Amino acid sequence: MTSHMQITPDPDWQNKYRDMIRTPDQALGLVRPGQRVFIGTACAEPGVLVEALIRRGGELNDVEIVQLLTKGEAAYATRQLQECFNINSFFIGQAVREHIQQGLGDYTPTLLSDIPRLFSSGQLPLDVALIQVSEPDSRGKVSLGISVDVVKSATENASLVVAQVNPRMPRTMGDSFIDIYDIDLLVPWEKEIIERQSSTPSAETRQIGEQIAALIEDGSTVEFGIGRIPHALVEFLKETESGRA
Repeated sequence: MTSHMQITPDPDWQNKYRDMIRTPDQALGLVRPGQRVFIGTACAEPGVLVEALIRRGGELNDVEIVQLLTKGEAAYATRQLQECFNINSFFIGQAVREHIQQGLGDYTPTLLSDIPRLFSSGQLPLDVALIQVSEPDSRGKVSLGISVDVVKSATENASLVVAQVNPRMPRTMGDSFIDIYDIDLLVPWEKEIIERQSSTPSAETRQIGEQIAALIEDGSTVEFGIGRIPHALVEFLKETESGRA
């Protein structure tokens, strides 16, 4: 059986799905005041769609932006746009931390595994989902690429799904594929994927990482979370007690 990874993009996809194709401004022109808009996660944030949403700031009010974590600039999280956009984040990342600490946005504490249930149960209904995907293959399948997490659930539960279709988005294995007809509007736009920049850990952070590494036994399975300490821990796992990497 041919795997998803071996299937190349359909070179005629823009002609085949031309009725679904819109410009960024055309697609985001459908967002209405008071709606709840989900933005795709981290480095897979659909930047061109977010920019188009921000351009409508003067026309919109009380739009709730729901996100897990952004690695984009989060230009919607400003005091000047607070009447237009309210941030509701499941994780307080650096881009929105000050905004939320100032009381200009909201934080919803919840387990990552519980977020899909919030969407599907109607506790947190989504009006619009803005996502970024790979180009479709000959079977009309696109991949969510580098950020699947809660994005797939958001796509399945939003009333309107708008996808930035980026040829630079890789096709990834696993439960990352969705049918193109589960998307409402396609915005073809080639753009570099956001890259996370790593910072050099402080001496204190490295010391914590070293002490944690000493507690991990050979053969252990380790899950690395988000943050400086898990990343600092990695360098101290190079040598095990048996001397092997």
